[in-house]
Amino acid sequence: MRIFFSLVVVGAVWVVASNLSHAEPIPQTLKKPVTNEYQSVKVEDNYQWLEQDDDPAVKAWSDAQSRRTREYLDKLPDRAAIEKQLTDWYAKTSPSYSGIVSRPGILFARKFQPPKQQQMLVTLASAEDPKSEKMVLDPNKLDPSGKTAIDWFVPSHDGKYVAMSISQGGSEDGTLHIYETATGKPLKDSIAHVQYPTAGGSAAWNADGTGIYYTRFPRKGERADADLNFYQQVYFHKIGTADSEDTYSIGKDFPRIAEIKLEASHDGKYILATVANGDGGDFAHYLLGPDGNWKQLTQFSDQIKGARIGRDNALYLLSRADAPRGKILRASLDKPELENATVIVSPGNAVIQFMEPTGDALYVGDLLGGPSQIRRFGLDGQGETIVPIPNISAVTEMESLEDNSLLFRDVSYTEPAAWFHLTGNSPPKKTALVDSSPISFADIEVSREMATSKDGTKIPLNIIRRKGTKLDGNNAVLLYGYGGYGISMQPNFDFTRRLWFDRGGVLIIANIRGGGEFGEEWHKAGNLIKKQNVFDDFAAAAQYLINEKWTRAEKLAILGGSNGGLLMGAMITQHPDLVRAVVSTVGIYDMLRVELAPNGAFNVTEFGTVKDPEQFKALYAYSPYHHVADGTNYPSILFMTGANDGRVAPYHSRKMVARLDEANKSSNPILLRTSTSSGHGIGTALSERIKQLADQYSFLFAQLGMARH
Repeated sequence: MRIFFSLVVVGAVWVVASNLSHAEPIPQTLKKPVTNEYQSVKVEDNYQWLEQDDDPAVKAWSDAQSRRTREYLDKLPDRAAIEKQLTDWYAKTSPSYSGIVSRPGILFARKFQPPKQQQMLVTLASAEDPKSEKMVLDPNKLDPSGKTAIDWFVPSHDGKYVAMSISQGGSEDGTLHIYETATGKPLKDSIAHVQYPTAGGSAAWNADGTGIYYTRFPRKGERADADLNFYQQVYFHKIGTADSEDTYSIGKDFPRIAEIKLEASHDGKYILATVANGDGGDFAHYLLGPDGNWKQLTQFSDQIKGARIGRDNALYLLSRADAPRGKILRASLDKPELENATVIVSPGNAVIQFMEPTGDALYVGDLLGGPSQIRRFGLDGQGETIVPIPNISAVTEMESLEDNSLLFRDVSYTEPAAWFHLTGNSPPKKTALVDSSPISFADIEVSREMATSKDGTKIPLNIIRRKGTKLDGNNAVLLYGYGGYGISMQPNFDFTRRLWFDRGGVLIIANIRGGGEFGEEWHKAGNLIKKQNVFDDFAAAAQYLINEKWTRAEKLAILGGSNGGLLMGAMITQHPDLVRAVVSTVGIYDMLRVELAPNGAFNVTEFGTVKDPEQFKALYAYSPYHHVADGTNYPSILFMTGANDGRVAPYHSRKMVARLDEANKSSNPILLRTSTSSGHGIGTALSERIKQLADQYSFLFAQLGMARH
């Protein structure tokens, strides 16, 4: 599963002084040299022993780091006040609805309503009638500690039942449960390990709601212990029976790193399986028809990136074959093979991100380098019209309704998310499902500028700041980037950024290569052996902001998580003098050993493998852990990780901190914050998220000397 890190964490910063008390003495870290050989190259690793999560010595070392970090952060100016302010703001926010799924006469939706810790599952009669809301499952009542989360849910076709994967502690290790929608009562059915961070998980109901197809990982004894989070397959479960009676459906011939996404047609007669070959962005597709047989429709090499079953019994395919920005094909379910599909939407300048077929139209969500647009076509691809939506905004979700109308969720940097209703060619209307912010962003403006990367590529920068901000080189700037997996950094709203803006801060979100903002070529220009382009793009963005007087190096901070944490590691080691402070969350730093962890193996199709000579050369050339240099003046750094992270092993942060502590010549703090109650960030309780944000903001404010304006 892609190691994605939510932009929600783009947080705040404020600090006050350069003479802050230094952190407690650095815990002594033993060196236990180990030599590993890759492609005839011997690489010494002094801190490989820190990879053992359960080793008492590792726990003791990690606890010492945590005490030192808490000692430092808790003494920062206004740290407690920031946490209180964030808590107060969250308590004043409106309910937020996401993940809407339509069934006849009913909508299912995730509802987040602080101060509750986790999202709930509710039903609504319509998007115009919030008062019709009924609770299906509230994980906050299941677990008052706030550590139990809904990974995903799938309603039966008539909406009578809903299947849910539920996990604890941010582990994303999900068990499938089935609930009665009207009463919220659980059935006796329970199936373990249907979801895990490596390949995720999914399910699809059969036509009459008597059973469900679901993804499952091997049980102990079915595979070697090292393979229990690999070899995902599809099984069928009949409601009311023991899972030991479930029958195998498909997947034995899929790759070890297959990731399976299931979708049923609206009548339940067909099941579509989208199979990813790890995280590199290649997919194969299979269709289960009424005859009970699976049929392979596409192969990984066909460059089909998305598939949907329409209400008109047709298959719609998003292809990037000879069309890096995408085209859409259509085939009949009677003859669904790729060779029978015809092009109905030709490639153009816009990047096709997703598609949503209704009974009488095909809606296409496009990317325009970051912001979105929606186009409407007839089911034959004719009659193109552009749906008017706000500028510099992002369409994050679409759902077709029974009456062939469309719901879509739109958000911008300055306006919270809202659901819109679209009927035919009429302009979209805002529904009653509208998020509100506890504070105003009326004084905030957004512009896009272009930085030039090392090889001449133009890199868009989204610059968010208070109106009237002067370009005098004195602004505190927070630069955010990701750059991987074809994931695009689109406009989003986060009211916690108000803390940053209130201290005169400027926020920059960079659309660097590795993402999908400009299609598959943009992604491929930043993966495998071309990963260095990602780091060059981000460094060019930082240099541009300095050259154009948005800031200067002493007032510049950078933030990234997961794959973006790797980006932070590369910036720390390649450009230590370019920034003043770094916040790096759940990051990857040892690129030579990352593939040994279960989810790391899924990432080989994105990063490469040390088993390939050319890829090893590229990995070793930028691996942050291996490029920490003794005697270097490193910036202030806050590393954050989660003890339950199944996507990026926490040891990456431990090893990176140990090596930097050893090498750092400056007096700047290098801190490690390990959350014992969370993982990669998904399913983290609200109270812990608030604490993490408070630590990030107070750390950055302190390093950049930011006082409230």
